[in-house]
Amino acid sequence: MPDGGPVQAVRLVAEPVEVEVGPGRKWSTWGYNGQYPGPEIRVKEGERLRVTVENRLPSGVGTTVHWHGVPVPNAMDGVPGLTQEPIPPGETFVYEYEAAPAGTYMYHSHVGLQLDRGLIGPLIIEERTPHVLYDREYTVMLDDFLPGAPQPLEVLAASGQRGGMMDRGRGGRCCRRGDRGDRGESVRGEDRWRGGRQRRGGMMGGGKGGIVPPYEGLMINGRLPEDPAVFDVKKGERVRLRLVNPSSATTYHLALAGHRLTVTHADGQPVEPVEVDSLLIGMGERYDVVVEATQPGAHTLLARTVEGDAPPARAILRYQGSRQNRPPGGQVPEGLRGGRRLRYADLQSARSLPQPLAEAGAPDRTFDLRLSGGMMMSRGEWFIDGQRYPDADPLEIREGERVRVNMRNMSMMLHPMHLHGHFFRTGGILKDTVLLEPHMGRASFDFIADNPGRWFFHCHNLYHLHAGMAREVRYV
Repeated sequence: MPDGGPVQAVRLVAEPVEVEVGPGRKWSTWGYNGQYPGPEIRVKEGERLRVTVENRLPSGVGTTVHWHGVPVPNAMDGVPGLTQEPIPPGETFVYEYEAAPAGTYMYHSHVGLQLDRGLIGPLIIEERTPHVLYDREYTVMLDDFLPGAPQPLEVLAASGQRGGMMDRGRGGRCCRRGDRGDRGESVRGEDRWRGGRQRRGGMMGGGKGGIVPPYEGLMINGRLPEDPAVFDVKKGERVRLRLVNPSSATTYHLALAGHRLTVTHADGQPVEPVEVDSLLIGMGERYDVVVEATQPGAHTLLARTVEGDAPPARAILRYQGSRQNRPPGGQVPEGLRGGRRLRYADLQSARSLPQPLAEAGAPDRTFDLRLSGGMMMSRGEWFIDGQRYPDADPLEIREGERVRVNMRNMSMMLHPMHLHGHFFRTGGILKDTVLLEPHMGRASFDFIADNPGRWFFHCHNLYHLHAGMAREVRYV
C-alpha cells in the first residue's frame, strides 16, 4: 500500500452490547467497542487511517465495515461478495486508506441486516483549512429503534405484519436479498414519523407502498425522545452540527426551534452557505449546518419521519447560564410548520467541480434505470429495471469514462440511491447519495470512472437493498 501522511491506528470490536436508550430502557443489541453508536473516528485530511476490525459477534455471524462516502480503494470497501469475504467470528481484518477528502462520513456493517442492529458510527475527516468558521461542533446521529432482531421483508410479509399507513402513501426501507435477519444480518431502518403516533410496522400506503419493520421510536445519538441528548452552547457562538443519517429505513424532516440552519456541506462536500428553516435527510445522507446561537434558553431539535407515523427523534439545544433547562413541553420547531425547506436546487458547490464534471459535456455511457417494487400482495421484492440483486446484470463501465445514470421511481416509496467508491455530480454539487421522491420521482447524476474495481450501487433503505434493489458497477 502506498505511503501517505501520518498513520492513525484505530481498533474496532464488533460485539454484543447492552446500552441504555432511555430512562430504565435497556437495549441488548450489537455495537462497536461496547457502545452504540460506535466511537467517533476523527482523522485529519491526508493522514492514513488504519482500522483493525475484530469480530466478536455470535458463532456463525460474519461481518464487514464499509466507509460510507469515502472513495477508498476497492479492496477496502467492505462489501461482502464484491470486495471481501465477511470477517469470521474470532478473526480480524485491517482496513487502511488515505483519509480524503475532508468531510462528514460514517462507517457501518454491510452484511445482511446488521446495520439495523446498531453496527454504525461516525467518521470525521477534518479539513486542513475549514471554509466555514465555527466555535464548537456536535455530531448528530439519527437512527430508528428496533428492539428485536431485524427480519427480511419476505418474513414480515409472510407473518402478516401489514398494518399501518405511510404518509402520502410513502414508506418502507431496504434490505439485502438472501441474508437471514436472525444471523445478525439486520437492517437499520430510517426513522418514520407523522403526528406523534407510534408505528407497529407493516404495509405502507394502504397496501401499495411497501413493508416496514416494527420500529418503536426514533433516536438522536442513541437516545429516545423521552431522554434526549443535550447540546450545550453559549450565546454568540457559531455551532456546527454534523447531521448524519445511518438509519435503516427512515428519511427525516429536521428543524431546530428558534433558529435557522445555514447549510455548509452536503455529503461532506462544501457548498455555498444556504439559510433554511428545515431540511430532509435521507438514509445515507449527511448535511453540515451552522447555527447562530442568539436565542438564550432551551430549544427542541426535532426530526420527524417523512414516511409513516413513528414519534419523532428529539434533542435539546441548551444555552449555558440560562434559567431554562428544558424546552416547553410539546415544542415543535417553526420550520416543521412552514418556512423554507432545503431543496437540492438550492445547493451549489463552494469550490470548482473537478474536470470534466465541471463542463456540461455528453456522457460516454448512459444507464436509464427504473426503480420499482413494494406492490400489494408481494413478498417485499424491490427491483432495478425488473431485476433483483444478486440475480441482476452488472452495470459495466470503462476507466476514464464519463458515466450518466438516469433514474425514475415507479414505486410509492422514497429511495436514497448510493454509489460506492465515487462522488457524482447532481445539479451543481458533488454527492454520493441522492434521494428520489416516490410516484415517478426522477434523479440523474454523472461521475468519472476513476476508481477501478467492483462497486456497489444500491438503495440505502437497508430493507430495499436486502430485497434486491442493488446493482454492481463493474469496470471492464
